[in-house]
Amino acid sequence: MSSSPAMNDQMREKIISQPDVILEDQDLMRALIAANERAMGGNIVDLRGIAMERLEARLARLEDTHRSVIAAAYENLSGTNQVHRAVLRMLDPTDFETFLRDLGGEVADILRVDCVKLVLETVQDDEDPAVRKLGDVLSVAEPGFIEDYLTAGRPGQPRQVTLRQLSEGDARIYGARAQFIRSEACLMLDFGKGRLPGMLAMGAEDPHQFSPQQGTDLLAFFTGVFERAMRRWLS
Repeated sequence: MSSSPAMNDQMREKIISQPDVILEDQDLMRALIAANERAMGGNIVDLRGIAMERLEARLARLEDTHRSVIAAAYENLSGTNQVHRAVLRMLDPTDFETFLRDLGGEVADILRVDCVKLVLETVQDDEDPAVRKLGDVLSVAEPGFIEDYLTAGRPGQPRQVTLRQLSEGDARIYGARAQFIRSEACLMLDFGKGRLPGMLAMGAEDPHQFSPQQGTDLLAFFTGVFERAMRRWLS
């Protein structure tokens, strides 16, 4: 039987000169390992082959984790940029009416939400001309409404940022658009000592846009900026 190689000299010399080409090709390495196992027979346990399979599985998990971390970092950076752009746009207006209208317009577009409503607790009648003029963005409610809404009547203090999914939005907040709202972010607002609280409600038609499992750091930052801007107008 001849022991001469079964490949031509040119291919053999190329492999010898560049062995990394084979080592870096996962499919080729698997084929070589499989051929080696067949040559050894079924009664021999190849510990090196088992170790390599485990290392390949571990490498695959590390690659998946790496991709997940990069995706999460990119998403976080994208969210940070969105909030920063929204804050800058929110600080542009020089009068309160424009400030509120931008809130339901360009600011909502930047944050990619379908509806933004500012809810203020007050004893003022919602038929007041000033309230009716800004009715697209501004809603008024009786004292205690916001805490009840955020806690759903359960005991305990409401969180600064509440994220949740809905079967339908509350018409008292979202009006005619309530039937389309499937998730919301509710930002509780503190306007300072001696003033009733407020709430900024962001409604989305996508049921997965806001959920309790999501982080709230960026929205907490946005809440702090919005509170300070509102205190300036209220003063």
